[in-house]
Order: sequence, then C-alpha cells, then structure tokens
Amino acid sequence: MANRWRDIKQGNVSKESSSSTEEIKDSFASAPIGNRIKAFIVDMFMIMMPIMYITTYLIMDGKDDFQGSDEARWITALIFGLIIVLFWIVKGQTPGFKAYSIKLIDDTTKEKISLPKAILRYIIFLVSATTILLAFLPFFRKDKKTIQDLLTKTTVIETKE
Repeated sequence: MANRWRDIKQGNVSKESSSSTEEIKDSFASAPIGNRIKAFIVDMFMIMMPIMYITTYLIMDGKDDFQGSDEARWITALIFGLIIVLFWIVKGQTPGFKAYSIKLIDDTTKEKISLPKAILRYIIFLVSATTILLAFLPFFRKDKKTIQDLLTKTTVIETKE
C-alpha cells in the first residue's frame, strides 16, 4: 500500500483506478499467516486434544501404550482429518477459523469447497507438515498461499463477521 500511495502522490496512478482495483483484489486476499497459525493451534486444542485423550486413556492403556503404537497415531490423525474436512465442506470454517474470522473458499466458485477437494487438501497438509520446507512456503509468497492452497485452488480469506 505504501508503494501505491507513493505512486498516487507522484502522479503515476490516479486515485480512482487504484482504489477500485484494490477493492477487487483485497476482497479475496489471503488471510494473514499469523491468524492462520493461531486458528490451527485453536483447532488442535479443541479437536485434536480430546481425540488424543480419549484414544490414550479410554481406549488404550495410557501414554506408553499410545506412544508405542503407530496405528493409534495414524487413527487419531485420520479422525482429526475427518472432522476438519466436515467443517470445511459444511461451514467453510473450523472452530479456529471462526475464532479468527477466516474462511476457506474455492478459488473458482468463491464458495465452500467440495468433499474431494477437502480430502485432497488435508492429505496435502499432512505431507506439507512432515516436510518442513513446504510448511514455510507462505512466508516466501506474496499471496501467502500454502502448498495445499495452490494445489487444490483454494484460498483462506478474512471474513467481516
């Protein structure tokens, strides 16, 4: 925005053309990375932690039993994924997204995403989370999109709620 103000001040761009294109561009701009990270942390505590607790202490014999079981960790990730995917296709928001006024939309329809796209997005998220390099992608992109946003053609936007 500072560059645009400087351009307007120097007479390189008119105020009218700049403001109208800015409104269109910013209407579906990616949500800030900080809000997305905080929303993820909220989702982990509100959704994943109860799943982990139930699995560890009610289904299995405690943390040692849970830590020794790869299947238990994958099953909890799968259950977490199913819940997240349901939130994405039904509301377009997880509880964390709602808390920070952000929403997931399809780039082409500007509506909630479809079930296959939501499943693919979660699978790509799992791959991205295991490869640290991909997790840092939004910090190097101007549009702040993650690898799952790019491959599934989705955007996490700010809402005005």
